Formats: sequence, structure tokens, C-alpha cells
Amino acid sequence: MGWYGRGPGQGERTSLLAYGQPLAFAARGERHCLGIRRAGRRTPCPTERTVPGRAGNAQCPECAGLDRSFSVAADTNAGDPRTYRVYLAWFGAGLVKVGITAEERGSVRLLEQGAVAWAWLGRGPLMATRRTEELLRAALGVPDRIAYARKRSVRGEAAPGPERAAEVAALHARATALEGWPESLERLECEVTDHAGAFGLDALPAPARVITEMVPGGVVAGRLVGAAGPDLHFADGLVVDTRLLAGWELVAPGEGDAAEVPVAGIPGSGRDIAAAQDGLF
Repeated sequence: MGWYGRGPGQGERTSLLAYGQPLAFAARGERHCLGIRRAGRRTPCPTERTVPGRAGNAQCPECAGLDRSFSVAADTNAGDPRTYRVYLAWFGAGLVKVGITAEERGSVRLLEQGAVAWAWLGRGPLMATRRTEELLRAALGVPDRIAYARKRSVRGEAAPGPERAAEVAALHARATALEGWPESLERLECEVTDHAGAFGLDALPAPARVITEMVPGGVVAGRLVGAAGPDLHFADGLVVDTRLLAGWELVAPGEGDAAEVPVAGIPGSGRDIAAAQDGLF
């Protein structure tokens, strides 16, 4: 988890979390905009505006708009000269998406999204990978975005490793056999990577409930057993979406920290997901 201080001279630091360790924290004050982070540097929000507790993005509208003005995902940075890669990401049986990421980031984007298994499809210039993403989305019938609540709802029911690898490999073969790929895009051989070990899926209890927002004085405590994408999984089935922690001052729980943190049940696979918990990630 990354932290930063608002005061003069306070920089950023990182806390490493280990599976099996107890974890407890309380929220203090109000939730504030994180500002803008670009090229490894953070620019604080000039007004330090407050942000709603249920918002998945801890930014005010102005800072979020500035971020999107330099966003590949929002197609506002088409001139990016870096090499990009196209990938297939598997989250559960029949739940697969296609996407792109900068080659220099390696597998970070797949870890961020909570992809249980994945494979590269091709590499090349940004716009060539974007056109390929659209081709595959239409031809294979797979989306380029999946609501995060859907990923969470099937995580405890992941098929065995060989089955998910076979599903990714079969889609990879269909994708690379398609005509219409841009000439500037290099097709890549299928090598399926599995994140079950990194996420701690083998010891993961069935996700039962998820925090829907932090509140002042709210306390979260438990034993950490897994982490996938932005989600921290506790031994009792509680899931903490760390996107909802961003912008809060988090401290060790003390006297007076006893506010109830709102939670919601996690629907089973195949059920409708409450719109209030949907978030494209």
C-alpha cells in the first residue's frame, strides 16, 4: 500500500502486506482529493476538495478531468510513442476481456485488474494495438471492460489452473487466426500466466461481503489472506476495496474509533450485481 503526507517535506512511502498477518486501521477526518499523479510525480489538488465516500476514484471532477486529458484509456493521448501490448485476461469461467497496456509496465496492469490468468496477443504502436483490440472485441464477442463487482463475485469459484489456461489458449488461437490485424502489430505466441499464487486464491474464503465506503471513525480489522487487483481479502470473508481507502487519513484504531463501516453482500456468480457496487477497472 502506498502512502503520502500532506504536510511540508512529507513524501511517499510503501507498506508491504503479507498474507496471514493481522491488519487493522481506522479512518479519520474527511476524504480528500488525491490530486494528479503523472510520470511518477504527484501534484496535489489545489483546493483539497472533499470526495464522496462511495466514489471509486478519489479525485475531484477537475483533477479527474485533467488526468483523462492525458489518458490512453480515454483516447486522449493518441500520440504516445511507446510500444504497447494487446492481452487476453481471464477472471472466471466465460469471463474474459481484451485490453492493451504499455509494454514497459509488464504484467502490472493484469495484476491491477485482478486477472487470474492471461496471455499476450501482440505488440506494436499504440493505435495499432487499439485497432486490434476493437477487432478482437467484435470478432470474439469479448468486452474490453468488465464491472469489477462481476470479477469479485466469481473469484471464489475459479476453475482449476489447467482449465482456465485451456480457455485462454483456445481464445488466443481464435484471435491470432483472424484476418485484419494491422501490419505493424507483431503477433505473439501463447504463453499463459497464472496469478493464483500471487493472489492467494488457494487459501481464499468465499467472498461474503464488501465494504461500500469508509466513514470517519470507521474501523476495519482482520487477518489478511489474499489480495487481487484492488481487493484485500480477510479470513472471515470480508473484502476491502482499497480504492475506497484512497484520500482518507488512515491510522491505528484507538479509543473513539467505533463507527460502523457500511458493507454489502457479494452476489453469487450469475446473479445481477447491484449498480451501486459496479466499477469499471
